[in-house]
Amino acid sequence: MFIQTEATPNPNTLKFLPGREISQDRPREFENAEDAEASPLAADLFLVDGVSGVFFGEDFIAVTKTDAYEWDHIKPFLLGAIMDGLQSGRPLFADADAQVGHAEYDGANEDVVKEIIDLIDTRVRPAVAQDGGDILFHSYLADSGVVRLKMRGACAGCPSSTMTLKAGIENLLRHYIPEIQGVEAVE
Repeated sequence: MFIQTEATPNPNTLKFLPGREISQDRPREFENAEDAEASPLAADLFLVDGVSGVFFGEDFIAVTKTDAYEWDHIKPFLLGAIMDGLQSGRPLFADADAQVGHAEYDGANEDVVKEIIDLIDTRVRPAVAQDGGDILFHSYLADSGVVRLKMRGACAGCPSSTMTLKAGIENLLRHYIPEIQGVEAVE
């Protein structure tokens, strides 16, 4: 098995491309070793010193490291863990329903929220997946017109995420939905 790697806009996140499907049904994020219990491969990756996050996309794995570690030192261990995990025959996920998607919303502005989610799913998520990340709808504050989004994978903590939110996503949403006045990230 040959696994390619690709840099992302986030210098602390590296994208691993194993040439096979990883999480076709939906992206999955593991923010810590406890979250990773839902995936044997993610759990193995958290055993590598310096790993602070793991994100599974359709055909890639994005690993985020802490500032205290250099890629040159941990990348070989990550490649080994990914290769072992994918060739072991173990399922990638212990519980297929453990990961959540967009936040549920059934308030007075449900039509606006449905349009927001549709734009995020069709225009935003495919683009950020190319960079090893994902963005989910968190909430809509109708009184201020602010959309709150959850950044995942390479998008979380990325230095250019503010630019992505303001220049990209906010402009897109404001263009299609006049009620939108702003976009902000939530942790």
